[in-house]
Amino acid sequence: MQSGELARLANLSTDTLRHYERLGLLPKPLRTAGGYRNYPRNTLDRVQLIRRALSVGFSLPELTAILKIRDRGGVPCHQVRALAESKLTEVKEKIRELGVMRRQLEHILEKWDGKLAHARQGEQARLLGSLVEQPETVRAPVAAFNKNGKRGRI
Repeated sequence: MQSGELARLANLSTDTLRHYERLGLLPKPLRTAGGYRNYPRNTLDRVQLIRRALSVGFSLPELTAILKIRDRGGVPCHQVRALAESKLTEVKEKIRELGVMRRQLEHILEKWDGKLAHARQGEQARLLGSLVEQPETVRAPVAAFNKNGKRGRI
């Protein structure tokens, strides 16, 4: 199956397929006489496995390492399970931190509603400035997450 058909069936771009190939997630396909990539039929299953693993938090480097072990006949099952458990722990921590942030925002909004109710028409309520006036327990930094899901401080 040529890369265009595989990409269409897997609902991703041919660039993504080439990226997976460069990382070693997909074996180098045979080439047609015209130079087109010609993937074996079971490559779709492999791409679907990669996409599903990514959707539950595995990274491309982690998958590369795991699949290389598997492709050489190794048994990375315990490693995969340990990684998944670690990811679950991270998700639980994110949820806990988001709960803290939610409570902080609820408290802030309640205070801001009071400030807005007492502000005169055309007068600045200085809502953002009031954040530095909040008790430390409300202003305490909470973990934030970048677009890659890594924790950082705000």
